[in-house]
Amino acid sequence: MAKETLSITDNRTGKQYEIPIEEGGVIRAAALRDIKTSADDFGLMSYDPAFTNTASCRSRITFIDGDKGILRYRGYPIEELAEKSNYLEVAYLIVKGELPDRKHYAAWESNIKTHTMIHENVKKFMEGFRYDAHPMGMLVSTIGALSTFYPEAAQIHDLESRRLQTRRLIGKVPTLAAFAYRHTRGLPYVYPDNSLSYTGNFLSMLFRMTEREYKPNPTLERALDVLFILHADHEQNCSANAMRSVGSSQVDPYSAVAAATAALYGPLHGGANEAVIRMLVEIGSPKNVPEFIKGVKEGKRRLMGFGHRVYKNYDPRAKIVKKIAYEVFEVTGRNPLIDISLELEKIALEDDYFVSRKLYPNVDFYTGVTYQAMGFPMQMFPVLFAIPRTSGWMAQWAEMVRDPEQKIARPRQVYIGEQTRHWTPIEHRPEPTMREDAVSDQI
Repeated sequence: MAKETLSITDNRTGKQYEIPIEEGGVIRAAALRDIKTSADDFGLMSYDPAFTNTASCRSRITFIDGDKGILRYRGYPIEELAEKSNYLEVAYLIVKGELPDRKHYAAWESNIKTHTMIHENVKKFMEGFRYDAHPMGMLVSTIGALSTFYPEAAQIHDLESRRLQTRRLIGKVPTLAAFAYRHTRGLPYVYPDNSLSYTGNFLSMLFRMTEREYKPNPTLERALDVLFILHADHEQNCSANAMRSVGSSQVDPYSAVAAATAALYGPLHGGANEAVIRMLVEIGSPKNVPEFIKGVKEGKRRLMGFGHRVYKNYDPRAKIVKKIAYEVFEVTGRNPLIDISLELEKIALEDDYFVSRKLYPNVDFYTGVTYQAMGFPMQMFPVLFAIPRTSGWMAQWAEMVRDPEQKIARPRQVYIGEQTRHWTPIEHRPEPTMREDAVSDQI
């Protein structure tokens, strides 16, 4: 019977080592420390920039098989959840591990809606931003500021405190996001209406004007709900890693969510669908797509919205968003950029250059044109990502807090700098020369 171990021969010493293989294909990096040339040798380390092949945790939340295009939350296929659930039900699943029955769903929904209001001082804090402040920058700041309003959140090992902060964040983040949007428009803030659904209330806080009662379009309300489901969690991505890494210092969850939101702010993460829109605008017309594709293959252009660190197949979320886009267009009118998108996808999926590199549309490819058709400015795209991802971040954080193997995150490094040097008086120092690897003049 085959042993679940890995045999390693260190050719420097001739010694052999046997390392256990866990979980069907995982070795512990710490086991490499035993491989050394002498007693005072530190031992081997693995070098893995950007964690492309390093597992930092065990998780029960999200499963992805990138080669097969599979995404599941707690075992449930994303396709089923997007078709049959709503966002709050999926948030319950992600946070608590099971789908709720009617009784528990009603309690969960009530608990979330109880926390949609924000302290008036938070509203005043937001009023201090410039009129042209980016909504995402406002969101990062105000989420972090919430830690000063709820100091008891620092009791991260108290189960009831964790539950309360989770409900607060899921309830309040849409309000903060909507207030940030209204601030950029110079419009008065619209307070939450808890008679509406989670996404209906958000649309009300965004777009309500003088009407006495706001009734969201059911198609757009459902479309946003599905988009929220698709963005609720996505395994150990950049922002989830930020949530866990910052949270590992045992800081309160508001500060950790602010850090995760800041990670999402970047154009390679939450801002990716904005980059897709800019690319489509640059292309201008379906007839210009072949020339653009030629530029991509020559390295002169970048094809945004294609390819993914994890998926080497068609992103299952992209298929769902594509369908949702057409449902939205039935209400809003057809976004002309969709014709460019379709032509771009058609050519790319038939071209061996892209097929051989497993470059398929990801969720960002159709999300931007859908949001744009619904009336959202591009600055709001990452904010729309952050709202649903809050439930995923809180689930990742709580799992990290409960994990006895987790400690404060502290990666190793491979030091490549100067060896020991000794200080000399300033009058005796030679004129410094800027080495090719120095970056002090760029900081």
